[in-house]
Amino acid sequence: MSIRVSSNQMVYGYQKQLNDANTRQTTLLEQGDGSKIHRPSDSPVDYTKYIRYDTSLNENEQYTSNVNTALSWLKTSDAALVNITNIQTTFNEKSVLAANSTNNITDMAAIAKEMMAEIQEIVSLGNTMQGDRYVFGGQKDLTRPFEMSDSKMQRGLTKTLDVNQQNYFAGRNGVGENGTLRQMLSLKGDDGETYYLNVKDGYIYTKDFVDNGYKDKVATDPSATVNPAADAVGHLNLNGNKFVVADYFKNTGEIINPNAKLTATVTANGSTANMDFSFNTVDQQIVSFTGDNKYISMVKKNGTTEPTADTVNAAASEIFGVDIFDDPDSGNSPSGTAMLNELLTVHAKVEAGDNIWMDTDGITIADGAHAQTIKTETRLGARAQLYNSVNTMLTTQNELITGDITEVSSTDVAKLAVKLMQEQTIYNMSLSLGGRILPQSLADYL
Repeated sequence: MSIRVSSNQMVYGYQKQLNDANTRQTTLLEQGDGSKIHRPSDSPVDYTKYIRYDTSLNENEQYTSNVNTALSWLKTSDAALVNITNIQTTFNEKSVLAANSTNNITDMAAIAKEMMAEIQEIVSLGNTMQGDRYVFGGQKDLTRPFEMSDSKMQRGLTKTLDVNQQNYFAGRNGVGENGTLRQMLSLKGDDGETYYLNVKDGYIYTKDFVDNGYKDKVATDPSATVNPAADAVGHLNLNGNKFVVADYFKNTGEIINPNAKLTATVTANGSTANMDFSFNTVDQQIVSFTGDNKYISMVKKNGTTEPTADTVNAAASEIFGVDIFDDPDSGNSPSGTAMLNELLTVHAKVEAGDNIWMDTDGITIADGAHAQTIKTETRLGARAQLYNSVNTMLTTQNELITGDITEVSSTDVAKLAVKLMQEQTIYNMSLSLGGRILPQSLADYL
């Protein structure tokens, strides 16, 4: 049985093949931009891989951007901390110089002037910015965090214990819930003498015992620690309540009520009686902190945020520590300016020409402030090193992902050129052949 093929069927078949050839040629021309995938239908398997790789690349690029931003932040912070520690080193040297008993009033005034300039520079460095953000302002980084008062205020005077004193007075009763005893409050008894109050347990000691008397106990027994019943001269009468620093002082150390009095039961010369005490204070300028002590995290890898590993800032309370007025036992929130205000106390004492206090307390305070900043600088340096390592890892990973994307999406230019020439030849030959075999239409006779 014979099959008759009409001219219409022949034309339809020819046009379909011609259109297919044109489509193949167009597809090859699209690949001239270097990519062989422009739509899912081009290669479903490769397109799926491309989407997955592209998503990974976008994530990695975001993490890389985070890490680079973090490194810039850390470098700015580290540079500021390096400058602060350098200034503190000079401040320490001046503290030692001020403790020299041969200094006259003019000498002390000159040292005090230099100290104030250095403190002002530290405050300025505390306001260091990265772009339009203050690096030490915590999460309130759009507001200038550190300000020094223009006028002087009454700040509580403390007794800062050296290492030997801490080891002795931080006995079982001298240690609070939050660490070793580092400072005592300076009191003035109604007998005109200076006493020191351990705010953690309410015991009061004479100035002479804290400065020198305890040494006799240690000389007899190197492992000796405080025995309040024998060493203290009295204990606060608070009707069974605990002494709370926040009831008398702000977190910056500024006294709330300069006329506040404390009453203690004091034993002297075998007799026991009540004695009133007032707080010793220093007239000085005070630095306040308007930021917060929260951390800023910049995520460097996929997954949950790790505050201990992702933070890129140093909190003010880390840089300038805490003191008796804002430690966890004080009842106050961290001031963020403890060591700055301690240094201002040192300045006030030098300005007043008190070289004896400088010898017993001032040098210890200056050393402590320097050590606190060094500790924070070391932590930030370690964090910067970690981010540098992550940056290297992310860069390598980006290169690998880019290679995978190239492998599944890029076209072979040499093969493309050959195929394109073949398709163009086929298409042109089809057009030429079609002109011969297709039946003429009415238009051919017009």
